[in-house]
Amino acid sequence: MARLHEYEGKAVLKARGIEIPRGGVAGSPSDAAKIAKNLGGSVVVKIQAWTTGRKAMGGVVFATSESEVSEAAKRLLSMKVGNFPVTQVLVEEQLKIAHELFVSLTIDDSTRRPMLLIAGGGGTGIEERAASVSRIPCDISTGPERAALSDAIAKAGVPEASRGRVADAASAMFDAGRAVEARSVEINPLVVLADGRVVAADCRMTIDDYAVFRHPELGIEIARELDHPPTALERTAYRIEQEDHRGTFFFAQMNTQAKAGQSSKGLIGFHGAGGGGSMMSMDAIAAEGFTLANFCDTSGNPSVAKVYRAARIILSQPGLVGYFGSGSGVANQEQFWSAYGLAKAFNELRLDIPAVIRLGGNGEDRAVDILTSACRGLPVKVEGYKKTDPPARIAARFAGLVEARRGSNGELPAWTPRRTIKPAFVGSGISLPVRAGRVWIDPAAWRAHGAAIVARSGGLLRDEGGRPVAALPPESFATKDNELIACEVECLRDGICGFFVELDMPELGASAGVP
Repeated sequence: MARLHEYEGKAVLKARGIEIPRGGVAGSPSDAAKIAKNLGGSVVVKIQAWTTGRKAMGGVVFATSESEVSEAAKRLLSMKVGNFPVTQVLVEEQLKIAHELFVSLTIDDSTRRPMLLIAGGGGTGIEERAASVSRIPCDISTGPERAALSDAIAKAGVPEASRGRVADAASAMFDAGRAVEARSVEINPLVVLADGRVVAADCRMTIDDYAVFRHPELGIEIARELDHPPTALERTAYRIEQEDHRGTFFFAQMNTQAKAGQSSKGLIGFHGAGGGGSMMSMDAIAAEGFTLANFCDTSGNPSVAKVYRAARIILSQPGLVGYFGSGSGVANQEQFWSAYGLAKAFNELRLDIPAVIRLGGNGEDRAVDILTSACRGLPVKVEGYKKTDPPARIAARFAGLVEARRGSNGELPAWTPRRTIKPAFVGSGISLPVRAGRVWIDPAAWRAHGAAIVARSGGLLRDEGGRPVAALPPESFATKDNELIACEVECLRDGICGFFVELDMPELGASAGVP
């Protein structure tokens, strides 16, 4: 489920008539101080992170002056939640609270209907007070039944004079959730102020992934459940998945550095294929003592270009000591297509950290042969394995390859992201468009090896007056990126130069800090 920040969820509530505290979002101490000045009086400064328990982790600070706000924001913006930095704080007026409630809307899968939950007392510990929580089934069109809602609010200890306004806010919360197709909305706490106003002091909201495209106004970048705001690499990966629906591609960053001390053997790039097999492989490599920089899965017959781009994204992470690929051992996809994508990426980037790749499944013999032979010219070992090689065994082998590179000072050589190496004829040779890229052919190489290139193109190219031309109409030729990348790698394996498929990935240089 896609998540919204607190201030984004509050904006949805406000649009439905629920009062929220005055305030604003800041990305710097000076901006936080300006917001506090405009508010006047005491404020609360809160980290904006997709997590609960912010107060317990020191992510909520009360302040009475601009200088205190500035100092608080400086500290909060230096925090990390998990492995990812806090980039925004919410500065809001402090409220004079007379009564607090926990109010939540969720989808009850057992009854297949929305369910409104209400309990007296807000804040943490609602799980321990489960017996005091009222559960109100909601009609999908009209929301909670008013009489049941009134009874729950009375049970929660709300003074009689405020019960009608609380009921109105709870009904409006249902309307807000329905309007944006939320899977859950939580106001914790919903507060009654000393002057009788009812205000949403906090808000957590998740949106159904499959409904995100209908709500561009929410500004959700990635319609997937993450525990942190999307990183630049995750945005790039998601764009690729949306633009190429051949197979599936999921990428999430997990760690930016290895665990401190001697508890980790180093940071690695992980590339899985198939959910269950990927989980098993992650366990195996973690058991060898490595820290995973990311989780990645390319499965369901992914295109060669998708596997290539996945490898490029993984290798845009600095500090890796190795590349470990392993997933299902019985995949029904033709594994040699993935081998072509990996081989192309490893060669373009001149991989210099060990890579162990398990390519179990259909065509595994051919896949392993393609990968290992195409990578023989690299300055490091790239090894391929099959379904008979269990993840634990290849993880141990990977650990040995990594350890063998440890220097006399005890340090391991680490990966530095870099731009791809492209042949000199790219930009000046003969060019033919393909899906999200282009094929480049060196005229001199065509004169010397044209027949060999034609043979490896699977009939997609032919010679016409000494020049390469597409053997298919342009719109059909452009869809054959799988076969054309395979042609490039087959030429590479046989020492034939002059053929290159350039695939667009314009974001990677900037997002990864590649020089």
